[in-house]
Amino acid sequence: MSDDPFPQQLPTLQRMGIDEPSLASATNAAEVATVWFNAFSSGFVKLRLCHEPFLAPELQKLLPDLALLRLSFEFGTKVGKGTAVCYLAPVPGPTWKAYSLYTCLQSLSDFPEQTGPLRSRTAELGTWQERRRREEELVDDDPTVIVIGAGHTGLEIAARLKYLGVSHLVIDKKARVGDSWRDRYKALCLHDTVWYNQTPYLTFPPTWPVFCPARKLADWLESYANNLELNVWTSSVITETEWDDHLKTWTVEINRGGKGTRTLKVKHLVFATGFGGRAKVPNIPGKEDFKGEAVHSSEFASAANYIGKKAVVVGACTSGHDIARDFLNHGVDVTMYQRSSTFIISVEALEQLLAGLYNETVPTDIADVYSCSIPNAVMRRIHQRTVPHTAQTTDKAILDGLAKVGFKTNLGLDGAGFFQLLYANAGGYYFDTGASKHIVNGDIKLKNGNAIERFTQKGLKFADGTELEADIVVFATGYGDPRDSMRDVCGPQIADKVKKVWGLTKEGEVSGIWRDSGHEGLWFGIGNLGMSRFHSRHLALQIKAIEAGILKKSEVKF
Repeated sequence: MSDDPFPQQLPTLQRMGIDEPSLASATNAAEVATVWFNAFSSGFVKLRLCHEPFLAPELQKLLPDLALLRLSFEFGTKVGKGTAVCYLAPVPGPTWKAYSLYTCLQSLSDFPEQTGPLRSRTAELGTWQERRRREEELVDDDPTVIVIGAGHTGLEIAARLKYLGVSHLVIDKKARVGDSWRDRYKALCLHDTVWYNQTPYLTFPPTWPVFCPARKLADWLESYANNLELNVWTSSVITETEWDDHLKTWTVEINRGGKGTRTLKVKHLVFATGFGGRAKVPNIPGKEDFKGEAVHSSEFASAANYIGKKAVVVGACTSGHDIARDFLNHGVDVTMYQRSSTFIISVEALEQLLAGLYNETVPTDIADVYSCSIPNAVMRRIHQRTVPHTAQTTDKAILDGLAKVGFKTNLGLDGAGFFQLLYANAGGYYFDTGASKHIVNGDIKLKNGNAIERFTQKGLKFADGTELEADIVVFATGYGDPRDSMRDVCGPQIADKVKKVWGLTKEGEVSGIWRDSGHEGLWFGIGNLGMSRFHSRHLALQIKAIEAGILKKSEVKF
């Protein structure tokens, strides 16, 4: 890694001057943690070292030459309570030193979540239905927050806000809650495991499949919104917004799709409109000559409409693989065109990666804290070690098979697997649920190595002079900037003040989401189900703290 631009180094045993025998003979994890914690906490109050199951100090061998002792503790501040995770590294002698420290505010002391013993105790004798109607229709007051997007992220943000006592409205242009998943291609299925994808407050039943179909998730989200009594307006779009910099409020005009227009004054707009913006489709000459159909993956529904025909899928990441396999399953002659190399990891390897934290036994809230407790810069270094190992062991057979047929793979940006690709590009990888073997055995044909030159009447012509016939071309080519929808809603003057959204900063932190965006009262929530479950709490806590006067807007640096 001589050209590696990152300065972070792992505290390996060799670098720290520690050998295996001295590590093995060290005092037990609880004793080491107690000694360090007592020295650390001498100047603080309300600190408590955790010894409960799953939280107790534990020596972890993250790599053959990397041993860190993990400990957790609770802490209090003048406004709330939180959890911290510290990793100690061994040094020569009897002491251990802190390598990293992660703190996470979990609650506000004066504004706890209204759940469990704090749930409503009011007996609504015939009044519930009318109360819910008034809440949903905003009869009595405007909301404090408008959340744009009723997908999993938007609903989870709304749920967190509601049970912190912050009034909210979720709007979505689609007709039903969950349509952001329901209207995708029918073959779509989650590639993360059920334990990783749980939703806050309501968890999936124990009968739930490990890999959830998209339409099943869509129905779950619809019931989630109903059961948690979230205020959602579907078939609704924002037609105009105006920011009052003096009053620090938004005036928002909403077209309710057949129910008239409403104008609301709110304090916060939260964009939960997904990883990407507008669909990206390459500008290929000659499209007007093509006699077939050309669509982006966001417009594609099912291969069932193309039985007996020929298809070309442009793109070789998740959507490209899923759609190509859908065509294959319907007997369609399908070719995948790979524009650049793809990071491939099997779902078996992914499940092994997640299983240490996300499984049947570890509580999800604890797993979430641990999952985020190691700095991204450090995780990059760890993945640079584990990703090649997985490629040479668990996934060797499938990767070798792909190489033999000319499918180009890589180890991810900086050799760190999907971790870097997710944050940098929100894509560029495929969690293999079975399509790879069909590429290897030729069921899904492969074309790469030459650029597309133009459309022809019958298909696509390439720079090498070859042509692929197609009745349909599906562009699984991703999406644009996540700020696209915000720019459409708020206009260029506001949008130009918003900093980059998504991607890692130089410090290795995710830019512009779940925290200040660069403009007051404007927020972004982006993530898969696991990320949105965890960080929706942090976004809601910030908004609640601002509205309660705990976190003054003048003190927030934008």
